[in-house]
Amino acid sequence: MNNSEFQSLSLAAENGGGQAAIQRQRNAGKKTARERIELLLDDDTFVETDKFVVHDCNVYGMDKKRYPGDGVVTGYGKIDGRIVYVYAFDFTVNGGSLGRANASKIVKLQKLALKNGAPIIALNDSGGARIQEGVNALSGYSEIFYQNVKASGVIPQISAILGPCAGGACYSPALTDFIFMVKDLSYMFVTGPDVVKAVTHEEISKSELGGSTTHTSVSGVAHFVGRDEEETLMMIRELISFIPSNNMEDSSMRDTHDTAKRECPKLDTLIPEDPNIPYDMKELIEEVVDEGYLFEVMAGFAKNIIVGFARIGGRTVGIVANQPLHLAGVLDIDASDKAARFIRFCDCFDIPVVTFEDVPGFLPGKDQEYGGIIRHGAKIMYAYAEATVPKITLITRKAYGGAYIVMSSKESGCDVNMAYPGAEIAVMGADGAVNILHRKAEGDERQHAVDDYKALFSNPLRAAEKGYIDEIILPRDTRNRILDALEMTQNKSEVNPPKKHGNMPL
Repeated sequence: MNNSEFQSLSLAAENGGGQAAIQRQRNAGKKTARERIELLLDDDTFVETDKFVVHDCNVYGMDKKRYPGDGVVTGYGKIDGRIVYVYAFDFTVNGGSLGRANASKIVKLQKLALKNGAPIIALNDSGGARIQEGVNALSGYSEIFYQNVKASGVIPQISAILGPCAGGACYSPALTDFIFMVKDLSYMFVTGPDVVKAVTHEEISKSELGGSTTHTSVSGVAHFVGRDEEETLMMIRELISFIPSNNMEDSSMRDTHDTAKRECPKLDTLIPEDPNIPYDMKELIEEVVDEGYLFEVMAGFAKNIIVGFARIGGRTVGIVANQPLHLAGVLDIDASDKAARFIRFCDCFDIPVVTFEDVPGFLPGKDQEYGGIIRHGAKIMYAYAEATVPKITLITRKAYGGAYIVMSSKESGCDVNMAYPGAEIAVMGADGAVNILHRKAEGDERQHAVDDYKALFSNPLRAAEKGYIDEIILPRDTRNRILDALEMTQNKSEVNPPKKHGNMPL
């Protein structure tokens, strides 16, 4: 093969399924696989691997549908100067379907990423398993899933859903750490609307069944949604800036324009005196973190709890916070799952966890009990207790009952526990306690009982006297005290008992 022949073959590979197929992709409002990679990575850093791989299937006319690269573009490049591995399904080639040959390309890249300790990013736009290849395609998916599990907790794995992804094309993203979708463009479902109709006689649109709104606000399958492909890819770049490349690296540090030590006087008046009046926990978080910026994860799902990444003193931290604006900040099934998964990611990659607690308890009710709130609530307890990264908790107002325990209490292994002067740490609120302790009390007698209970427990002093709280702080000192705690715990060394793995309640 001479240089001219090589260049022609290379151009054919870059042309995917041909200009007509590329135009159909663009007419559908989607970018090509190579355009996506170009947007995602730093300029001129992409190095392609296995560019000329073709499949060997000869049935159902597939011998006439051989394209160099076989429907997936693989390689590595840089984001903000850091190496990442990336593969992008090419929908212009056989609908981005997965066969044995292109699965082997992906598996080779997964192994490279794991061996070299760098994140891997999947840009998914696939019709699923290539039906013409039968069990060979299923074998390819099996290997990809296996490598997803092997890499879990070792390197960050990120998936973007940039078109319809059905069947097997959904399972690899589900095994990764974070899933991004595009509004009105992305779909994920195990079986599509036609199959649902045939089996259950239920008519449902693609959007209702597996669109971005469904998965970011109802199912909790996806973590982020962008308005278009470009914004979605930029969000992936931003996520990469917060996290280390692998589990052996320290959590990410970045220069900040914020002042390291500063007071937050706004916090002195943020929390209402009436404990039944809500306030926005995000305002508190934004006052404390560098430059007032929280990169929120799963913002549309289980809004009664907030999780996300921020920086304090330039260092990445994971934020977990009850949100009094939604369901009074209670813990329910979805909030428990959301928080537990995020805490475990932070622990995998040495990211300290800072918890802002204002929780009146677990959500009561038949639906929650039937749905297994006991099992789901135990996930938060397990995640916090298992985590060996620095853990810092601030009780801003309510900390009641079992919810107090699971939200990174001192006895569950938290390193530094603080509370505001107005914090309430008790089995339950005063009214509920009096209903049990003084059932027959009425009028002034009942009110006196409520006042007495509040005097005992509607402040953090009892917990501080017992050492369950390390420090009572003024709200304006929040950033300074958290920064002190982070600096104090930055060399923390803790190892859990030797075992194959624990048995988390799932």
